[in-house]
Amino acid sequence: MNVPTLTLISGEETLLVNEALDRLRQQARQEGYTERLSLTLEARSDWTELDAATQNLSLFSEGRVLTLYLPSGKPGRTGAQALERLAARARQGTLEGVCVVVVLPYMSRAAKNSKWAKTLWQAAHVNEIAPVRREQLPQWIAQRLKAQQQRVAQQETLHWLADRVEGHLLAAHQEILKLGHLYPGGELSHEQVVKAVSNVARYDIFDLKNALLAGQAKRAITIIQGLEAEGEAAPLVLWAISSDLLILCRLAVAQERGTLASELKQQRLFGAQERLMRQALQRVPARQWPAVLQHAYDIDCLIKGLRPTGRSSNPWVEMTRLGYRIARTY
Repeated sequence: MNVPTLTLISGEETLLVNEALDRLRQQARQEGYTERLSLTLEARSDWTELDAATQNLSLFSEGRVLTLYLPSGKPGRTGAQALERLAARARQGTLEGVCVVVVLPYMSRAAKNSKWAKTLWQAAHVNEIAPVRREQLPQWIAQRLKAQQQRVAQQETLHWLADRVEGHLLAAHQEILKLGHLYPGGELSHEQVVKAVSNVARYDIFDLKNALLAGQAKRAITIIQGLEAEGEAAPLVLWAISSDLLILCRLAVAQERGTLASELKQQRLFGAQERLMRQALQRVPARQWPAVLQHAYDIDCLIKGLRPTGRSSNPWVEMTRLGYRIARTY
């Protein structure tokens, strides 16, 4: 089976999307597509890059794999026209020497009804990757273990591991690989799995940043407390909490002036990050952001051994309070 000239990969699970992309690239390499090029484009991007990348091929390459990432799933008017031209060239067979892979997030039925999406879906080989739901994760883990010639003795072990990684597919994948390195093929006992996985960090500072912006107060506090229990450095956690605050202060001012769109562009905030910032701005009144920023500064002083007036002596207590101020609904 020859590699398709135009492929569309759509899904939210980064691990599964990347695995599908790697399989396609490997197949393409076997068929002589030795050059690789990647583009990440959004509505405000220069879409002439796409036309250039599908035409200006190297004299020393038999073929090129071009991966086009569209993180927001919204190409804008110019991008939509460029994607329609790309689809037309794929149908006409004029994409010579190039294999194009368009990587999109999960697209709702309404989004797929747009003209550019319909055109692209009809012209491309489509690989829509369904998310692995929490209740499906134990079986998914079992299948991955089977692929590396391993299995567990008890079903409860699969559920324990799914709980341990808190439903995160990438974390589960990493633990499965660890089990493959530590133990030979065959049956694994519950004790072996627990021993191998117990040291995994359950909490991630980037998850914390997203939870704060999305208004997930309970989850944000759980992550902060989990990071403290796991011995994470307080300055690093404070950075995760406060890194976006100055930007949010600027965006709040711009929002009151009616120039939010311009400021978002100035701050180079697009796609998922833009959506999270807008959520935070809608939830927290503009007048609150300077006080929130001052709170973060006070915690920095606490970590350095100073004691600002009105603050607890424990920086972790204050970080929990700060997290709640950012993520709560006013």
